[in-house]
Amino acid sequence: MPAPFTIRKLRLADLDRILEIERASFGADAYDRKLFADYLRTCGDLFLAVERGRKVWGYLIACTRGERAELVSVAVDPAARGRGIGTALAAGCIARAREDGRASVFLHSLAYMRAAQAIYARLGFARRPDRDWEPVPGIRLLGFRLTL
Repeated sequence: MPAPFTIRKLRLADLDRILEIERASFGADAYDRKLFADYLRTCGDLFLAVERGRKVWGYLIACTRGERAELVSVAVDPAARGRGIGTALAAGCIARAREDGRASVFLHSLAYMRAAQAIYARLGFARRPDRDWEPVPGIRLLGFRLTL
């Protein structure tokens, strides 16, 4: 996917494509349409899509919680990975959170997602081991925080 691509707010019409990307990225653990629609309704300003031409290639969901933004999920079409899309989505989220006056951006990452963690480190996120947790046995989530 050659540049340029655009980061924009997600639209309801994008949900079918977002579900395709979600299933390709997370398989049986993919979020369903209802959850995405709920996030669009409650976190719409930070539910971002990356688009080239008329096709969506990835998304990022973040929601505001008081003075911080919390990144919920990010995924890029497997055919478009390695082209800076995930980094651009995260940078777009950070910029919007900063413009909105948020003090920080927080996220959890699955322990095995090393490529995503490298992106977060390059963007200035610091590990927060005190925020690590296991929502179910064997699924370890690592905490990261960026002060804005």
